[in-house]
Amino acid sequence: MTSSTVDLGGQHLRFVDLPRLLGGNLARFPWSMRILIENAVRHAEAPAAGDLAPFLAWLSSRRSTAEIAFRPARLMMHDTTCVPALVDIAAMRDAVAAAGGDPAALNPVLPVDVSVDHSVAVDRSGTGDALAHNMAREIGRNAERYRLMKWATGALRGVTVHPPGTGIMHTMNLEQLATVVAVAQHQGEAWAAPDTLIGTDSHTPMVNGIGVLGWGVGGVEAESVMFGMPLMLRLPDIVGVRLTGKLREGVLSTDLALAVTQRLRRHGLSGEFVEFFGPGIAALSAGDRAVVANMAPEYGASTGYFPIDDRTLRYLAETGRPPALLDRVATLARRQGLWFDPAAAPLYTDVVEVDLDAVATSLAGPKRPQDRLAPAEVPRALAQAQGRLLRPAAGGTAPPDGAVAIAAITSCTNTTDPRLLVAAGLLARKARRLGLRPPPWVKTSLAPGSPAAARYLERAGLAADLEALGFGIVGYGCTTCIGQSGPLEPAMEAAIRGGTAAAAVLSGNRNFPGRIHPLVEAGFLASPPLVVAYALAGDMARDILADPLGHAPDGRPVRLRDLWPGGAEIDAALRGAADPRDFADAFASAHDNGAWEGLDAPATTLFPWDEASNYVRPPPFAAGGQHSRLGRYRARPLLVLGDDITTDHISPAGAIPAGSDAGLHLAGRGEDPRDLNVFAARRGNWEVMRRGLYTNRTVRNLLDPALAPGTTRHLPSGEALPLWRAAERYGAEDVPTVILAGERYGAGSSRDWAAKGAALLGVRAVLATSFERIHRANLAGMGVLPLRLPADRHPDALALAPEDWIEIDALGETLRPHSIVTVRICRTQGQVDTFETVAAIETLVELDTLRAGGIMPLIVAQASAHGNH
Repeated sequence: MTSSTVDLGGQHLRFVDLPRLLGGNLARFPWSMRILIENAVRHAEAPAAGDLAPFLAWLSSRRSTAEIAFRPARLMMHDTTCVPALVDIAAMRDAVAAAGGDPAALNPVLPVDVSVDHSVAVDRSGTGDALAHNMAREIGRNAERYRLMKWATGALRGVTVHPPGTGIMHTMNLEQLATVVAVAQHQGEAWAAPDTLIGTDSHTPMVNGIGVLGWGVGGVEAESVMFGMPLMLRLPDIVGVRLTGKLREGVLSTDLALAVTQRLRRHGLSGEFVEFFGPGIAALSAGDRAVVANMAPEYGASTGYFPIDDRTLRYLAETGRPPALLDRVATLARRQGLWFDPAAAPLYTDVVEVDLDAVATSLAGPKRPQDRLAPAEVPRALAQAQGRLLRPAAGGTAPPDGAVAIAAITSCTNTTDPRLLVAAGLLARKARRLGLRPPPWVKTSLAPGSPAAARYLERAGLAADLEALGFGIVGYGCTTCIGQSGPLEPAMEAAIRGGTAAAAVLSGNRNFPGRIHPLVEAGFLASPPLVVAYALAGDMARDILADPLGHAPDGRPVRLRDLWPGGAEIDAALRGAADPRDFADAFASAHDNGAWEGLDAPATTLFPWDEASNYVRPPPFAAGGQHSRLGRYRARPLLVLGDDITTDHISPAGAIPAGSDAGLHLAGRGEDPRDLNVFAARRGNWEVMRRGLYTNRTVRNLLDPALAPGTTRHLPSGEALPLWRAAERYGAEDVPTVILAGERYGAGSSRDWAAKGAALLGVRAVLATSFERIHRANLAGMGVLPLRLPADRHPDALALAPEDWIEIDALGETLRPHSIVTVRICRTQGQVDTFETVAAIETLVELDTLRAGGIMPLIVAQASAHGNH
């Protein structure tokens, strides 16, 4: 290995010397690829020139099919991915013990940080006690899940749980956990290396904004890495986004993120790395960059990487990092060739140009984050989504057509950068002085990603202005962005049920129909100050840039330009409010959570399951005796779906309806039908989760348009049954099933339950026109074969009937990554439609996982062998 040493602060550190290793080729590699090279070389058992061969070959075509083993330095999870993973681990420990092995051998091999950010709901808002009330309700609802998490901190080495109130995982990562350059023991010496991680959330790339390389994986994939398996990935295509110019006055990082999302979705990404370069980067703060990097899954990328530069060092200083860390980052990044040069032009698979001067104030919606709109286009887009013209406002106090039902400053995406929250506060101050307030039907809330936000907003004198307009802090978590929006204002709910068109406007990253609230299908993404502006207007049936938001007491119309803060004004407010000590102090104070500390937790090697539990149940797919789903078989189509079926559609996260199968199941086990919590909180209970699969009201099973969401037609009986009932019957009859879908199947959140659900339904293969990256990997991890349909065999064109059979020839011994798998559709009339699909398998490790029946049987087998040995 070509390594060198450096002495920093009295510490002798060894590092991979990339300039010596790569010579003249160093400048030709993208910065993110340099980090992958460093990782591969440092972890190579017998370093040799051959280790670089796939990377050097990449330079010639900027594409590759070569596999590399990536070993991240750490892992991050949030509570709704952590709990099902812990349930899996607890069940796998049982299986290891049953096989005669040592269950304590099943332990993480790298540090795992867990945030508790997805469970807080906006039960109360607009009142002084909203924060305390919502946090108390969070603990009350989720105490059982939290006890499991506390068990894990004692039973599993290296697991740290950050309690409720400490913030959103991606904000926490930026402000507290990221080192940019880490120090760890390797081969008996202290090594300095780039800080790298994977996270069980697709927005993990937010930390890429300060030069840390990380990306999101599904919980199933994370479990394999947690227990020592390298993350195998195909050497990535890297799309370079060359930034030029400078954002104009009044244009914010949110607007840039929405513009990049639209531009790259049109370019057509599907899991590539994206790296930003060019002279325009110097004009963007670390906060600006983090907003853009956060949206990587929305523009179809695995990462959105910004290299290390002076803005990285400034951010570390602003968030209270010690000078020794800044010195280490500056020294090592330069010595390893990881320091950004705005004039450099590395080689990329493709290059996309973005002119910052051309970015304008915008929103995205009403259904997808890539559907960027000028504010003047919002009323038309909302009307199209409703399928009718919006009725003119009748006056009075009733919510009008196009009403804003929810206005939420929420999500790590746009609350991590203090500049965006200060901008919202300044707009609120001006509106308050002019006597403006949101109408009573608008549910307003502020949920920052960091507890430090309360301190700098208070010091800037803006907290009171936001509170006066209903934007008091309701919690430190994801809240509305992941569907934890709580109840609507009663008048608004009644109006929606009566046919009034309504929408949500939020500073989040996703707006899929029904995600924000089950009754609100239209959602618009916007910057925090724009959220406040729409709250004041009360409806989205106007051009927010031109039409009045309201009227001052003297009758004078007030327009957005009268309220919008200038850049110098925002910067001045920030200078008066900033204190680097806020971040560590607020985080430490939030950690001192009495309610969390008061939770009792078992101190046992094996988790003591409670048969009466409705939150934590050992899942069948983590038990012993699992078998491969590969082979040659004849299957029934369980579901046939169209395009853009997201993980939200597959496995919902929002409130559990009392009358749903899941709600009736819980009520039958003693739960209060009026407070069933949300699906995201029940992910440790497989019996609840399988009853919620595909029940989103916008999901249509193309086998029969008359079928309700979450149902299918069972053959040969012809009965319309809930999917889980049909799956049970097919299983008893030993009849295999498959699912078919269109483009971008599995887009959205990284939730592993979308793949676990397919496994629980007994599905052996999913055939889709295209897959989103994380969901495809999760399917393989659950032992379900992903097959890519040819373009001329889209599910719409196949016109499948419930009576049709689908024959698949996917024998485990002949299957290979990207190999051809023959599929035959046997129609009831006797015709046979034969065509070729491509196995959407990227690596040999995925193939081994499929042959074993999933990652969990592999982990159990390895741990059992280790314990017996």
